Amino acid sequence: MAVPVTVIVAPGPPPSLDLYGPLTTRALEEALAALPPCTPTLRRHTETHHTLQLPPPPYPAGSLADLLAGPPSGGAGYEAPAGPLEGTGAAAPEPVEAVAGRTFAAPVQGPVLDPRRAPERQPAGQVSGPGGSVAEASAVPVPAAPLQRDVLLDALARPGTGLHVGQLHWRWHGPLDTERFTAAWQSLTDREAVLRAALARPVRDAGPQIVVHPHAVPEVRYHERGSTDWFALLATERARPFDLRHPGPLRIALLDEPPAADGADAATRVLITYHQALLDRRSVRILLAAFYRAYLADGRVPGGQRRPDVRDHLHWLSAQDLGPARSFWSRAAPLPGAATLPARPAAPTTGQLGHGRTRQVLTAFEAVRLRDWAALWGATESTALHAAWALQLYRPAADLDATPRSVAFAVTVSGRGIFLEGVEGLPAPLRNPLPVHLVVDPAVTVPRLLAELTGQALDAAAYEWVSAGQIQAWAGDCAPTGRVTESLVVFEPPADAGGIRPGSPAHGEAVYREELAAAGVRVEPPEAVGPLTGVPFTLTAHHEADGSLALTALHDRTRLSDNAAALILSQTAGLLRELPFLADASTTVAEALGLLSGARVPPVTVRPPGTLRMLREGAHPGAGTICLVPPSGTPKDCYDRVAGLHPGPEALATLSAPCDAADFLTALRPVLASGEPLVLGGFSGAGALACEIAERIAAHGWYPPLVVVAGSADGSPDSADALTRALTSATAGRG
Repeated sequence: MAVPVTVIVAPGPPPSLDLYGPLTTRALEEALAALPPCTPTLRRHTETHHTLQLPPPPYPAGSLADLLAGPPSGGAGYEAPAGPLEGTGAAAPEPVEAVAGRTFAAPVQGPVLDPRRAPERQPAGQVSGPGGSVAEASAVPVPAAPLQRDVLLDALARPGTGLHVGQLHWRWHGPLDTERFTAAWQSLTDREAVLRAALARPVRDAGPQIVVHPHAVPEVRYHERGSTDWFALLATERARPFDLRHPGPLRIALLDEPPAADGADAATRVLITYHQALLDRRSVRILLAAFYRAYLADGRVPGGQRRPDVRDHLHWLSAQDLGPARSFWSRAAPLPGAATLPARPAAPTTGQLGHGRTRQVLTAFEAVRLRDWAALWGATESTALHAAWALQLYRPAADLDATPRSVAFAVTVSGRGIFLEGVEGLPAPLRNPLPVHLVVDPAVTVPRLLAELTGQALDAAAYEWVSAGQIQAWAGDCAPTGRVTESLVVFEPPADAGGIRPGSPAHGEAVYREELAAAGVRVEPPEAVGPLTGVPFTLTAHHEADGSLALTALHDRTRLSDNAAALILSQTAGLLRELPFLADASTTVAEALGLLSGARVPPVTVRPPGTLRMLREGAHPGAGTICLVPPSGTPKDCYDRVAGLHPGPEALATLSAPCDAADFLTALRPVLASGEPLVLGGFSGAGALACEIAERIAAHGWYPPLVVVAGSADGSPDSADALTRALTSATAGRG
């Protein structure tokens, strides 16, 4: 029977397609004519094996695979190979052919390269991507920290949404020398390894790695007055994706404001946007103080490279004994079934998209009263906030009965309580969300609840360098979302808590602001815009300049409506206001919950589990996974026959159509986190989506999986046989 070729795509960059089956000029001409013009290179290995080398993305390699593997038209067919796919023998060079106006070069003499090593064919010293090419650092890459892997796993499913992108902004009053401003950031980049850090080129059988480039140019964009709106600039910069394969986890935008009504000099807004894969908020404050120092020194940072740097931290992490941490977190990790959101399951949709923010404020008097009340029981105001949140999580169940129940949420720790000299001044991604799990018993007293939370924080302090992903793996939890909690509580201590200590970021900023003022420049203290975290609800508390305590809720509007989020935040603020009046040494949790008696429990949508549908389990741990991508409109069982035919040890899995790249990347999170081999496959029509998935995986540091396209979704045994043979060839030697 005449069937189209089988295609194995190595996404690259640059991408290449290995074509199995007798190749005709007409078939290739028709496929290329349907796509944007390019100048690919065709290499002939045997009569039934050709390699088509394509330009780097965004050329649609997946669409080309779909066209070549699709049903033949007219006489453009191919004879189905009878046995396993072969491609290891080199043939003599063929003449140059012109196909659809495109020149195909004859292959050079030499060994035939393994098509799965296509990304390594790229000339040494270059990394290609949307931003062009950049010289690769000569230094040896360092494995990314577990926390960085967690961030990357979150980000790869939803690029361009601002996930894990934070911002810091302030006003600059007085003259601004943009040339000196840019020179200061360049000098800082030359001195700070983290500003030259990026994801290294992916390596087979290794997860994401970090490499420090010898040189990088900071991005500073200047916007003239009236060219854009401030809030539009905030949103645009947050949504503009970072290409983490290129150095520059931080970018700066300047916007001139209109003249002030009182005749004062017009100010300039300064906006720093950064990615949490390489920087946290404290790191940016450290860099800001160093920038002020450089600006005052005519744009040059005195001294040499900062040490320790991001590489020192990664080396420190890799040297840690995981045994004690594993033992502790295996016991302390949240249990399945714990309450994770202060809401009850409701309809499958809110009818809203994106993220929302809402805000409540405790006055300075209320904030002091809360702090004094917590101190009375040996706790901090952050612990009081955690206690209020635990009550909120318990309350939906408390309305049903009064039995003890588990609750779980995450809290942010600095990650700097580690035995690494100089870590306080280290710019790196150390800030870490860690899970908190406790059993809320209505019969215990509120001071007892505060004491338990305080004790948990002290116990976890020795292991705050451990990531949530590690904790989940050690606990044996297989949550499809990749996290065991659905809410995050962030408490930002005042910048001058305990006094502005010499060497702290706040101290450095204060000193340099005074020096800038002496030079006629007044810079305001920076304000932060917290990043989207990937959890449905994030509660952040920070002190305002007047001593008030601001509570900000950031919520996923597909899970919680704006009204539901506002209700949750209002009830939490009410607890913080009223607990100091109500709770004494004998007040029970049940009595504290009485503060919310009669208040409505908000609804939360039930998101369908983003898990792969297993067609066949793997023969043994580590056997790998073949994820079959369904073409649009295909039935749920289109790959059932392939699962029965494939002889390899790999697990076979799929998702039901319709599904997009984000659905697959969310479902594949456990596979990527485990480091097991992954292959993407499917019938003709699945190639474009499969290549998009593979390219996103590569863009976030993982070695790109092969994409195998063969046969048609016509239900015929021949198509299932063709795809099975292709998958067997692609996975040969792994079992």
